[in-house]
Amino acid sequence: MKAARFYTAGDIRIDEVATPTIGADDDVLVEVAFCGICGTDLHEYLAGPIVTPITAHPLTGATLPQTLGHEFSGRVVEIGSAVRGVRVGDRIAAMPAIFCGRCWACRHGKSHLCSLFAATGLSADTGGLAKYALVKDYQAAVLPDELSDEEGALVEPTAVAGYGLERAGVEGGDTVLITGSGPVGALSALYANAVGAGLVIISEPNEARAERARKLDVGPVLNPADNIDDAIAELTDGVGVDVVAECSGTTAGLGLAIRVTRPAGRIVQTGLHTQPASLDAMLLSQKDLSLYGSWCFRVTDWPRIIRMIARGNLPVKQVMTSQIDLEEVVTKGFDALVDPTGDQLKILVGAP
Repeated sequence: MKAARFYTAGDIRIDEVATPTIGADDDVLVEVAFCGICGTDLHEYLAGPIVTPITAHPLTGATLPQTLGHEFSGRVVEIGSAVRGVRVGDRIAAMPAIFCGRCWACRHGKSHLCSLFAATGLSADTGGLAKYALVKDYQAAVLPDELSDEEGALVEPTAVAGYGLERAGVEGGDTVLITGSGPVGALSALYANAVGAGLVIISEPNEARAERARKLDVGPVLNPADNIDDAIAELTDGVGVDVVAECSGTTAGLGLAIRVTRPAGRIVQTGLHTQPASLDAMLLSQKDLSLYGSWCFRVTDWPRIIRMIARGNLPVKQVMTSQIDLEEVVTKGFDALVDPTGDQLKILVGAP
């Protein structure tokens, strides 16, 4: 089969590789329908290897080159003898996290912080940018008829967005600021709206992305270069926002969050910083703010996120901007998404 494999920064190749086979009694073989390109994939493409393993991963044994793709949906075509939660023919959304089940984090219900954490499509033998992928039974969440395969491929980034806001304790009626309207920022805005935020504000300097954010129709979209502090003060009667989901992964975005959050408000760092960031620690203290980190998602969140999308109040397909073929994944996928002037948000790749 064909697979998009990462070798090193700037080097992703469409290779012919062996089709994965059932090797353990809890294995599930999935024929991929759609796979999204994630910001983590882009970080690898631009500056990797970062989380892709140069030497054998201690949990999975995987090493470069790595078949990418951890946001995918598909159809179950074969299962191991001990699999009970899914059946052949089921459509599923893959939960990509792989964890040991034995370390402190796993034993305390925090498997996304596993000391040996791995992920299908980043540090495992297979990934979703291929015809077939192999997952464990606990990674396969059945999709109801109400959800399309495209929506199934968007469950993973939606879980990332939702977990970030929940880390910050978002509540109905809150005024929420989203800094950066890339895919996770846009999904964070939709999620905040779905859980009853009183006002959702989006900050985005890229006009093409800002225009797409306006089409989400969840609240005002502001350019951070245009006196945004004053604009937010006016929208909040001078109080500031209750919650910020910092999704830009920039020092500027974090600085804005600290400035415009109300006293005793909450900020969650959802966007990943690839370089150390500076912040105004004095202002953080003076305003008695809570600053939370956010890593991945709860591994048990898939059924809940799927139900939210199925109910219709979390229209995740609004962030999807293109569908491409696997053969085009570099030129029309990765290169399009790293273009700083580009207008793409979420590109889904169809399996060959």
